[in-house]
Amino acid sequence: MAELRFTFGTMGSGKSTQALQIHHNLRARGLHTILTTQLDRAEGRVSSRLGVSADAEIVEPHTDLFEMVRRRMARQGSVDAVISDEVQFYTPVQCEQLARVVDELAVDIYAFGLLTSFQGELFPGTARMLELADQRIEIQVEARCWCGARATHNGRFVDGRQVVSGQLKVVGDTGGPTSGEVTYDLLCRAHWLDGARKARGSQLELLDVDEARSESDDVDHSGPVEVNPDAVPTPLKAN
Repeated sequence: MAELRFTFGTMGSGKSTQALQIHHNLRARGLHTILTTQLDRAEGRVSSRLGVSADAEIVEPHTDLFEMVRRRMARQGSVDAVISDEVQFYTPVQCEQLARVVDELAVDIYAFGLLTSFQGELFPGTARMLELADQRIEIQVEARCWCGARATHNGRFVDGRQVVSGQLKVVGDTGGPTSGEVTYDLLCRAHWLDGARKARGSQLELLDVDEARSESDDVDHSGPVEVNPDAVPTPLKAN
């Protein structure tokens, strides 16, 4: 019986490596697989930090994954499994399409993704996968924070400083905080929360400046502007 398996972990926990291993093992047994990804480090491929990679189908926001698998089955006769990497970036609808692949086409799905974003919240795709999956598997390879504690959160840094606001999908380096570029690093909960508080504090300081500026402005902009006709200059006529 086909199943939808969702495997999750932090950056550097080996998600892509495991996806590539499953893809390789199934193909080595003569089974037909489809490998998919979105926003991987190499376009059109699933790549691991260990240096292994494989060609993959790119999932765009408009991609219908159910139709992709159905057409492949019609063309080559069968599909035994779909291995989907970076599913945190798939839309909730695409996650439902993968569930349909399991239920209606009897094809196994192996999905891999991050649990939470740099904002410390579930990705929309991840939330839907957790709701739909037959199996939810956390990778047990423990990544570490810079302090040595178990890493549980993914931090985004801009110019070397942690941020908690901005677009959800921004590709950046994963080598840790570096000045002058967008980077990502693994953090324990305590250090992620500490950086998040500081980042939110910086935003609040900017808001306080704006509020102070508006409070010192004595002009009332809340209602319609009244014009005194006697104060309007009479236009000059040239002869």
